[in-house]
Amino acid sequence: MNLQQRKWLFLILLSLVWGSSYILIKKALLGFQPIPLGALRITTSSILLLMVGFSSLKKIKKHQWKYIFYTAFLGTFFPVFLFSFAVQEIDSSIASMLNSFTPFNTFIIGIMVFSFGFKKKQFIGILLGLIGTSILILKGAEMNPNQNYWFSLLAILATFGYAMNVNIVKKYLSDLDALAIITGNFLMMLIPAILVLFYSGFFSEFKGDELQIDSLLYVVILAVFGTGVAKVLYTKLVQISTPVFASSVTYLMPLVAILWGSLDGEKLSILQLFAGLLIMAGVYLVNRAK
Repeated sequence: MNLQQRKWLFLILLSLVWGSSYILIKKALLGFQPIPLGALRITTSSILLLMVGFSSLKKIKKHQWKYIFYTAFLGTFFPVFLFSFAVQEIDSSIASMLNSFTPFNTFIIGIMVFSFGFKKKQFIGILLGLIGTSILILKGAEMNPNQNYWFSLLAILATFGYAMNVNIVKKYLSDLDALAIITGNFLMMLIPAILVLFYSGFFSEFKGDELQIDSLLYVVILAVFGTGVAKVLYTKLVQISTPVFASSVTYLMPLVAILWGSLDGEKLSILQLFAGLLIMAGVYLVNRAK
């Protein structure tokens, strides 16, 4: 498999996994509040990754640990909690659509902070993606007037963390094994996550009823696939492509999330389907710009 094929394979797999994460968050929130949910997700992922990738930590050089710290909290820790709160108030599919701001923020931060070069076609592709995303959001708000769209700001804030993460990885950690980066990330987050989990009252409030057991299962699936496996794939994708192409996974995720949302009773219109096609066109242009 050549490099171009690997890039698209990783992009499609990540779209399926992360696009499904939002409905899993929605289901997990039926049994847990956002803070314990986020802490439990990170704690579970940390234990899993340390079991699998502990030996890879020796590949991290001393000067790289500060970037591991930055990417851990900007790219995972804070976004996990921000999206948990967002999905509690708005449809899971809308939360995924808001994540499409990531490529735009990656573009701006890459130019202003990291001096990365971008082509005109990439900029046009990002604009198409943003137009499609805007249509999806506005139509979703129109169809769901009872939802609190102020919480959408939390999802948008999380995309700034994602954008910083992808640029830091590309700029400073491109030569480091993807598993080492992610294992290092979760090593950094394990103790803070356990402390948040403890002080959130999770252990005293967990009753073990059917609803909470189901929610716990969703959290484990999120931790294993949506956080652990997907993070390794995403980091590898950043290393073998460009920051903008890698962050374009957020253009495809809404299509998967909309499908899950519609199966769960969330409303979908023809205009939203058209917006999805605009998003796909944006991904194509971003990839075509060499």
